[in-house]
Amino acid sequence: MKDVQNQADQRNIAIDKVGVKDISYPITLLDQAQKEQKTIARVNMYVDLPHHFKGTHMSRFVEILNAHHNNIHVDHMTNITHEMRECFDAKSAHIKMSFPYFLSKKAPVSGLSGMMEYQCFFEAVSNHDGDEVMMGVDVPVMTLCPCSKEISAFGAHNQRGIISIQVKTSAMIWLEELITIAEQAGSSPLYSVLKRPDEKFVTEASYNNPKFVEDVVRDVAVALNARSEISWYQVAAENFESIHNHSAYAFIEKK
Repeated sequence: MKDVQNQADQRNIAIDKVGVKDISYPITLLDQAQKEQKTIARVNMYVDLPHHFKGTHMSRFVEILNAHHNNIHVDHMTNITHEMRECFDAKSAHIKMSFPYFLSKKAPVSGLSGMMEYQCFFEAVSNHDGDEVMMGVDVPVMTLCPCSKEISAFGAHNQRGIISIQVKTSAMIWLEELITIAEQAGSSPLYSVLKRPDEKFVTEASYNNPKFVEDVVRDVAVALNARSEISWYQVAAENFESIHNHSAYAFIEKK
């Protein structure tokens, strides 16, 4: 049959990224405690397109993804981008997988277990300069305002916040490790199941551990700086303020 995509294009304009976006796809991940975890990812896959080609064979992206769906982890992402470059005869290839990741977490006093969800991603780019791989997590935490605690006769306002960590590494690091770093930087972790003794513990623990968003990102940065395998990172903290009609935000990047 006629191959329309391979026909010549006369406009003489190259395209930086062309491909498929927002594929809903089942993947299997490495899990530190359970060895494997199955989840559903939203997948974006792109390659560059030279100026002389009219289009790209979109079905090939899904074919490549099908070949790797049982072996998805940050250590294997470059295998996919390398195959994309070879298949499409491309100078650059890019893939990003965003997915919910679940961990069983015990309440601090009762010990009751519940599943906590964390939004995560793996991303890889391959081009003539080499390979670049990134991973990230969004971790919900509770923070208690140091200023509110200091000026109040009793009590202090607290709120739920999100700590976002993105890293590039030279060696494997578990999603669980990044999640732990984030949770330790808040005033208190969040839990899916809390009985009254647990609520008392979490409330009092956060009161004794007040944090501004500035404290949060600095504490995460200290922990990431201690990991020699992390060559680059971005960390952001956003508090959904309970007494203001805005969020508080802080950001650090290691370049």
